[in-house]
Amino acid sequence: MTKETRRTALAAAAIFLLFLVGWIFIPGLVLAAAEISPWLGVVVAALFVLTFPAIFWLRSRHNRRIEDKVD
Repeated sequence: MTKETRRTALAAAAIFLLFLVGWIFIPGLVLAAAEISPWLGVVVAALFVLTFPAIFWLRSRHNRRIEDKVD
């Protein structure tokens, strides 16, 4: 495993573990938001779910830009 692939794997693992911990707290957050407004609960849940692929998408864009500058 090269240094770059190790860094990528560690970053992906850290992001994944962060979201696993988030799954523990999200039901309480959604229920608290839903007490204010049911639509707010839906928005909180949707933002949490959509954040997971968005982080990996942004990370890949960042890495692509770095690779373009190096080449």
